Amino acid sequence: MPTALITGASAGLGAEFARQLADRGADLVLVARSEDALQALAAELRASHGVAAEVLVADLAEEQHVDRVAQRIADAGRPIDLLVNNAGFGLPLHFADNEIADEVRHLRVHVEAPMRLMHAALGAMRGRGGRIINVASVAGFISRSTYSACKAWLIGFSRWANGEYAADGVTVTALCPGFVHTTFHSRMGLGAGQEGVPRFLWVDAPFVVRQGLRAAAQGRSVVIPSLRYKAVVAGSRLVPRSLTTRIARRGRM
Repeated sequence: MPTALITGASAGLGAEFARQLADRGADLVLVARSEDALQALAAELRASHGVAAEVLVADLAEEQHVDRVAQRIADAGRPIDLLVNNAGFGLPLHFADNEIADEVRHLRVHVEAPMRLMHAALGAMRGRGGRIINVASVAGFISRSTYSACKAWLIGFSRWANGEYAADGVTVTALCPGFVHTTFHSRMGLGAGQEGVPRFLWVDAPFVVRQGLRAAAQGRSVVIPSLRYKAVVAGSRLVPRSLTTRIARRGRM
């Protein structure tokens, strides 16, 4: 059976990746900070799909925890065929008002951890093949404080890595959804209806994950899983950056 390692697997897109991959028969390594949530999900997937589901508790803002996950990816005796870099969290949009320690933690989870886990995965996958999906955001195409900057880095690096390592049998895909119905906003203290986002801009997690897995199978470097968001990204290139920045303040992606 192929094996997928998913970060941020305890809820949201990460849990949806786990469910869809288990439905396809993949064994799983589930990574997140919440052991109880991971154990519950692992038990559910073992019972419903008969797959192996390993739990790896890790806080990807902590260097030693990232090292532990990287070592699991590099373990030649238990190869990982698909890495899903999904872990992430949001901060208030005003950078100068945030605690710098929170911003550093944010950077580590969104940029440093995916980079280090990709390095481990590429070292293990080159020659035998594999796939990497980096969960980015359409915010990476629009100026939105450090969240946007982190996602822009992930998109740019995924584009380069996909071209660079395709000859080695490894594909790298940046999945760029917009506003998705998950726990992302509630963890920021924003209840339903408080996100400042029109209803038509929301997309569902199962659809986003299906599009991400399809794009990875096709070897695509970037996928925006919605026609409406493809239009948003295309339109953002045609209007002044100052305008897109003002519009982007309305919600969090």
